[in-house]
Amino acid sequence: MSFKSSIISSLLWKFLERIGTQGVQFIVAIALARLLTPSDFGLIALVTAFITLANVFVQSGLNTALIQKKEADNLDFSTVFYSSLTIALFLYGILFFTAPLLAHFFNDQTKLIPVIRVLGVMLLLGALNSVQEAYVARNMMFKKLFYRSIGAIIPSGIFGITLAIFDFGIWALVGQQLMNSCLVCIIMWFTVKWRPQLIFSFTRFKKLFSFGWKLLCSALLDTGYYNIRDLLIGKMFTAADLGFYNRGDHFPKLIITNINASIQSVLLPSLSSIQDDRTRLKSLARRSIKTSSFVILPMMAGLAAIASPLTQLILGDKWLPAVPFIQICCFSYAFWPIHTTNLSAINAIGRSDIFLKLEIVKKTYGLAVLILAIWLFRSPIGIAMSAAVTAPLGSFVNAYPNKKILDYGFGEQMKDFMPSFLLSIFMGAFVFFIVGVLKEQQTIPLAFQLIILTGAGGVFYFGLAKLFNFESFNYCTSTMLAFFKRK
Repeated sequence: MSFKSSIISSLLWKFLERIGTQGVQFIVAIALARLLTPSDFGLIALVTAFITLANVFVQSGLNTALIQKKEADNLDFSTVFYSSLTIALFLYGILFFTAPLLAHFFNDQTKLIPVIRVLGVMLLLGALNSVQEAYVARNMMFKKLFYRSIGAIIPSGIFGITLAIFDFGIWALVGQQLMNSCLVCIIMWFTVKWRPQLIFSFTRFKKLFSFGWKLLCSALLDTGYYNIRDLLIGKMFTAADLGFYNRGDHFPKLIITNINASIQSVLLPSLSSIQDDRTRLKSLARRSIKTSSFVILPMMAGLAAIASPLTQLILGDKWLPAVPFIQICCFSYAFWPIHTTNLSAINAIGRSDIFLKLEIVKKTYGLAVLILAIWLFRSPIGIAMSAAVTAPLGSFVNAYPNKKILDYGFGEQMKDFMPSFLLSIFMGAFVFFIVGVLKEQQTIPLAFQLIILTGAGGVFYFGLAKLFNFESFNYCTSTMLAFFKRK
């Protein structure tokens, strides 16, 4: 019970951190979307794709190795800190000097040059606090992340909106992101006790790298694969098209970041702490898939159903071309609970070699599907659909090794996943039908329509879950009640 309570407490704080951060970010994004143009968001998405890819070298692999390692001391943490900072400096230099070439490649967008050079500073800021985040995750101190994120996102959001009001255009987005990274770094420095010492061990680095390099390669494949869509749309079509795709991906990703990423952050250290007990590992993995599916899937189905009125209300009619992207991305992200759980379990037992092999397999057929989609459709919609096609197959690939490792194969995982999936499909269809009915009623305000749709979807989903005695529904309600009673 103590272990279970620790997991739930950490999960709640991580969830509060994500929902608070993304809630404020959501408001900021709405304000900026109304003040700026789709082209502004498209250009910043191009730059962010390069920085995200470079950031993989800084924050992937070694940090995960710190969390996974059974015993990690200050020598390990300091070694990773200096390694990450050195890598960040090197990569920033590459971005700085290649900025003109990148701008030329993307249709001579010369305004990208200073944006790349300024926003690239985020690599250095991320390196400064990446080890502290690993320290927090390893020690399950997620409460600190809540205060850090809230303390950074609110001032940076106000700063970005202010710049947009005064017609700074794309620099409003740059200023908001850069200020947020600065504040995160400052707050982490004063709230987390860990400090780097002037110590470094090549022996420790080699041991951590022997585990982490496979995760690094996996993260590069994964990040490059998902960002290649941004780059292809930016190269083949207009900046506005990329802006619509970027905003369409933003809404479902917001939910995934809030919930699924919270689960993943807590799941890896939790699984790592019991990595030698395969029975408990399987039990926790099953619980993760059941619970996260029960929570995430209705949100994805509901968001896909209300995408049109939601976009009209919060972004305006100029953003309606983003609606199909929202719906496609909702389907793609629906399978993330299976991905997250299987990959976290593989990492927890130290099998980063399997993790890398899985990524190579998935990205190989993923690129083949992407090339086929470009050839067949030659449109941004076709590029987005390629991810939706490969998402279900990725679930099977990720689950395959755990049949042997945990005796928890794809068939058993689908039995845990499908009840919530099917119920969510029915709920989404029900809500979509109501959307059509309300659309004919021209006198009902959009805000009131969304209240009706959200309420109807929630009653439909949880009502049927209660009626059919869903195990996940009973578990969630009983666990939360018991947890708060103990508090």
